[in-house]
Amino acid sequence: MKKLLTATLVLGLLGVFALPAQATPQEDLEKFQNYFYKKFPNTPKDDFINGVYSIDAASREQWESIEEFPPYELSIEKGEKLFSTPFKNGKTYASCFENGGIGIAHRYPFFDTSSGEVITLELAINRCREANGEKPLKYKKGAMADISAHMKYTSRGNTINIVVPDDPRAQAAYERGKKNFYAKRGQMNMACADCHIHNAGNKVRADLLSPALGQVTHFPVYRSKWGGMGTLHRRYGGCNKQVRAKPYKAQSPEYRALEYFHTYMSNGLESNGPGARK
Repeated sequence: MKKLLTATLVLGLLGVFALPAQATPQEDLEKFQNYFYKKFPNTPKDDFINGVYSIDAASREQWESIEEFPPYELSIEKGEKLFSTPFKNGKTYASCFENGGIGIAHRYPFFDTSSGEVITLELAINRCREANGEKPLKYKKGAMADISAHMKYTSRGNTINIVVPDDPRAQAAYERGKKNFYAKRGQMNMACADCHIHNAGNKVRADLLSPALGQVTHFPVYRSKWGGMGTLHRRYGGCNKQVRAKPYKAQSPEYRALEYFHTYMSNGLESNGPGARK
């Protein structure tokens, strides 16, 4: 794996893509998306929500056969039941969210100007629990991933439109996530961009590296490698470990900022979570 990742890094160094440090989020978005449209001209723009399956016909065929009996269906059912089960005080998760939590998951993460922080869906779920006297759930898998899967499922087909408000704190959060995405880390000295921008479509072992555009749209995901569901922050942690970097904690300010930037880069695409991946 080390040799393979090192080879990937060398290829990544040949990449010419980089977002200017002082660009506006909208300018970043246009350059980011246009890069992938040019890199994969045969992929319809709205199909990037399907990750690596949008750029490789053989992988797509295997994935479509899996989708006939989605491995995440049980998680959606579990999540719906958990979502509707009353807390000890008689309320449910629906009491914490606009529209009872239905069809709103695609609006996350967002910058909350009242608290001055990025709020992700999983963070909001746990804050709902705590506000109703319940203990928080673990963020990477289990009940949290199930509830998130249910809420994301009700948001399928809605367009992602993350906003960076005209607020210095929001701008700082966006830039923090952007820096995290492009920062080299770990013993492999690699960034998210090395794999998922410069080397998108290239192979690591038998697997193709997915484009960064559209990656967030289908989380949480059922991964065959995990044998179950996992959240986006679980995946972030796994990526960091693969390049031999110490991961941040799930829902840390670092990962929330990364999710904020990462999701903004998929503005205009449809939410299609939960998904299934290798």
